[in-house]
Amino acid sequence: MSEEAEERVITGLLKRGYRQVFEEQWSIMTGGLLIGILSIITFAWGRPLGVVGGLRNWAQWFSFQVGWYDQAPLSPLLSTNSIITLGLLWGAFGAALMSRQFGFQMAPPLELVKGVIGGTLMGLGAAMAGGCNVGGFYSAVSALSLGGLVMMLGLILGAILGLRYLYWELEHLPQGTAGGSAETEGGMNWKTYSPWLGALVLLAAFFVSGIYRSMALTRTGGLLLCGLAFGIIIQRTRFCFVRAFRDPFMTGESEVGRAVSVSVIISVLGFAALKWTGLRSEEVFVSSTFWLGSLLGGFIFGFGMLLSGGCGSGSLWRAGEGQLKLILAVIFFAFSNFLFRTLIIQFEGLQSLIGVPVFLPDWLSYPGAVILIVLFFGAYFIFVSWNEETDAAVLDM
Repeated sequence: MSEEAEERVITGLLKRGYRQVFEEQWSIMTGGLLIGILSIITFAWGRPLGVVGGLRNWAQWFSFQVGWYDQAPLSPLLSTNSIITLGLLWGAFGAALMSRQFGFQMAPPLELVKGVIGGTLMGLGAAMAGGCNVGGFYSAVSALSLGGLVMMLGLILGAILGLRYLYWELEHLPQGTAGGSAETEGGMNWKTYSPWLGALVLLAAFFVSGIYRSMALTRTGGLLLCGLAFGIIIQRTRFCFVRAFRDPFMTGESEVGRAVSVSVIISVLGFAALKWTGLRSEEVFVSSTFWLGSLLGGFIFGFGMLLSGGCGSGSLWRAGEGQLKLILAVIFFAFSNFLFRTLIIQFEGLQSLIGVPVFLPDWLSYPGAVILIVLFFGAYFIFVSWNEETDAAVLDM
């Protein structure tokens, strides 16, 4: 084979690989598997995955800078909460550029209002539940916290109520008022250059991680790259927890529900091993929110995520794609969570009302706790699969 022919073969392989990674959508189950594995790696490296803690840190830092708040927070460039959230947004933004899916997208006025209200409700719910769908549910369950399972129940109930509202909206509001979006672009087709910009964005994250390492902050730099990986995976698979709690009752589809179930099972096995062996502290992500905070907070959060059209992580990666509605949701999510969390901390009676920490192995032992969670999500996997075939739990309009 001539040198020119070899170059054509190599170029063709690279183009095909690029299409498979950044132009073709990855399967939801692939996302669930990768998120489960990466959540274990992230926990082993430094801390579990979370979203709202970083958003709260950003809101608190901004409020301090403009004089709205008198207590200086840890810098967003040093807070591990902030770094992992920043990495997720960074990865989603870079992946959106690489796949030519980034573009500022306007939405109708009602949708923008729903983004504001939904984001505010998510912030309130996450403050009560000790985290959003990621920290309060996914990572909490993985950390063997009973509050995480209770929040899941709240999320489902809130999502059902939100779905009822959306059905009412479709029936009673003028057509075209409640949905749709328009993407605005300039005259130049800048998306031709979008993949190159995306490559620079993703490479910049590795450069910044190297800076952290040179400052003896290797753990922080590693968490940035973990967040980056989460952002890429979630954006490429379009993984959103909203669908896991909404689709079974709206369309009967079970794809995301099955993927979330498998992901949690993988994650809980890794978290349990790290805690049981003493490599990680037992109390990590076992929030003091059982039972009222987890249930009511999950309910409020679930309703809010249906209004906004994205959960904590889902809103973040969609904001990284330039969707204005979700950008507003993230902003109001951050500030409402900061304000309400500050209020909760100031009143001991409110904290006691929200709940207490419950670490399942204290009651069931590590094997018992792991078996319970695996059986629970195995049952949810079977339920959503059965419901897809029968539509038994699908709500009528």
